[in-house]
Amino acid sequence: SKDPEELINYLTDVEKFNLKGTGDISFHLGSDYSRDEDGTLRYEPKKYLERVLSSFKQIYGEYPTRAQSPLEKNDHPELDTSELLDVAETRHYQSLIGSLQWAVQIGRFDIATAVMTMSRFRAAPRKGHMQRVHRIFGYLRRFDKSAIRVRTDPPDLSDYPDKVYDWENTCYKGAKEIIPENLPRALGKSVVSTHYVDANLLHDMVSGKAVTGTLHFFNQTPVDWTSKLQPTVETATYGSEFVAARICTDQIIELRNTLRYLGVPVEKSVMFGDNKSVVDSSSLPHGKLTKRHHILAFHRCREAIAAGIMQFHHIDGKVNPADIVSKHWDKPSIWETLKPILFWYGDPGELKGAIAKFLSWVSRRE
Repeated sequence: SKDPEELINYLTDVEKFNLKGTGDISFHLGSDYSRDEDGTLRYEPKKYLERVLSSFKQIYGEYPTRAQSPLEKNDHPELDTSELLDVAETRHYQSLIGSLQWAVQIGRFDIATAVMTMSRFRAAPRKGHMQRVHRIFGYLRRFDKSAIRVRTDPPDLSDYPDKVYDWENTCYKGAKEIIPENLPRALGKSVVSTHYVDANLLHDMVSGKAVTGTLHFFNQTPVDWTSKLQPTVETATYGSEFVAARICTDQIIELRNTLRYLGVPVEKSVMFGDNKSVVDSSSLPHGKLTKRHHILAFHRCREAIAAGIMQFHHIDGKVNPADIVSKHWDKPSIWETLKPILFWYGDPGELKGAIAKFLSWVSRRE
């Protein structure tokens, strides 16, 4: 309906229906919805975390010890050789992992890599694994006031001007984005999407696999994230970063089409990575590939860029927010990046750092 309030009034006053949940949204699927003092809509898993921490206390008799990070920096739980848990403890482990996985789904992407890592041991967890899961709960207890704020202002990309290259003399000549024909008419404000990607080489020292981490924004709002082991073993950072870039490219195409099917005007999409060799190999028409087993990822990224689907820019690894979902980190190394996204209300531009500038209220101040 173009006028939902008129429809609701008709159903309640004329048809005498007793409707529920017709006011402003306040709770949905474990997330509390409210507004900051400046009117910014936010959602946070406050009640959900209270409930899972209360359940933790019922099981163990006390709350978990507060922790500064989900896991210790550069931790490798796959090398743990402590005693296996018994059947009852294994069930507790599986239940705790399930609770953490839902917390990731409703906004706590800062624990995504830790939960992904610990989820792999659900069939036969060890005592050391259980201690690590307790630490994740301790981190959530320590940092329980996170919120994703729906900031609709366009991001500040002034430091990253558009790249314009001539692809006519390449195999990508004539490449263009395939746009579905059955789309609704686009209405409202357009969306600029930004996407951060990173890979953590040799994340798993048993299998040798790296981790892909992606973090996606619509305007200034984080909307999707991924932390997952790569399907193949890569022997160098270049290879793992290219695999991650290809995965992120596929996700960008999917998200752009999702917006279109929702009737949202789509502007440009910009992907950021911290491996300059991968960025240059993808973005420059004369870029070459010296390792043939990366050829499909190479062409996938380059074709998307040549077709105008996205741009690919280099960003300093120290300020890449994809590190949040690709590595086991400590607070000092990540807080300047994490705080503006999850733990700050008001204008993030008041903080220091590249991500704070990206989220700053430039358009509001103008």
